[in-house]
Amino acid sequence: MHTDPIADLLTRIRNASQAHHYSAVAPYSKVKEGILKILKERGFIEDFKVDESGQFKELEVVLKEDKKITLTRASKPGQRIYLKKDQLRSVKSGLGITIVSTSKGLMTNYEARKANLGGELICEVY
Repeated sequence: MHTDPIADLLTRIRNASQAHHYSAVAPYSKVKEGILKILKERGFIEDFKVDESGQFKELEVVLKEDKKITLTRASKPGQRIYLKKDQLRSVKSGLGITIVSTSKGLMTNYEARKANLGGELICEVY
């Protein structure tokens, strides 16, 4: 049993990227799928798919070749971090993104600021 499944997903992707693997596999959840959709839209990963062939659903993440991805978990189960819209800052001078869980769903820090929403800081990606 994992106490932090989101951190597990990020660690699997980070480890696969550093080991120059083409893909990574993780257990499925809707939140993880939302995070992967944002990463795909922003060009940090090539693609992902939901594999329903086994007993449990799995997420297969296809990584970009020759691109190292850095994922940092911000809010943890023991210490949740909530930010107001004015506190959302850019990452690495705009080269990275912050994924925020808002009342309207998962979105990047830029989208949250545009929608005047704050929320829980999930992770930073660059």
